[in-house]
Amino acid sequence: MKVLLLNGSPRAHGCTFTALSEIADVLNKEGIGTEILQIGNKPVQDCIACKGCETTGKCVFSDDPVNEWLEKAKSADGFVFGTPVYYAHPSGRILSVMDRMFYAGRQNFAHKPAAVIASARRAGTTASLDVLAKYLGISGMPVVSSTYWNMVHGSTPEDVKKDLEGMQTMRNIGHNMAWLLKCIEAGKRAGIEVPCTEKSVWTNFIR
Repeated sequence: MKVLLLNGSPRAHGCTFTALSEIADVLNKEGIGTEILQIGNKPVQDCIACKGCETTGKCVFSDDPVNEWLEKAKSADGFVFGTPVYYAHPSGRILSVMDRMFYAGRQNFAHKPAAVIASARRAGTTASLDVLAKYLGISGMPVVSSTYWNMVHGSTPEDVKKDLEGMQTMRNIGHNMAWLLKCIEAGKRAGIEVPCTEKSVWTNFIR
């Protein structure tokens, strides 16, 4: 089993990475493989609603890691999406990446457990978590919880490590993720199949 952890910060080893690493350490101790995917600080294309991915299952833009990560998502068993907080919302980078990944390859995420986490100096974390959690809810992904809101606080990685409750919250995400993945694996061995999802019925409010 393997969990992909997506770092939505341009800083490869900053506060968000520190929180994700704490989760990854627990998963590794539980016998689950991990990989932290770094968005980094190179340009990331926004979704332009061209709908090209509807026929190919890939994003039309190939000059950033989105399509590579979609391939990784096919074989992944779980996910953690992490973001720093900018102006009380998730980073624009992670939203651009997740928009494109979930539009192009929602089937790669369906019925796989996931968690979202946020890192901030002070505030804006709950709003950021709410935004990211909506990707999970609309894609049929079991949401992995913890023992408090999934956030850490600090201006530097050293500060984040001093947020003892925040780091404990990250570790408990790891434990809960490992438990749920093992339950799903046991269910598969027992012959329990994933739910058969009904096809979408599109409605609007224009009469």
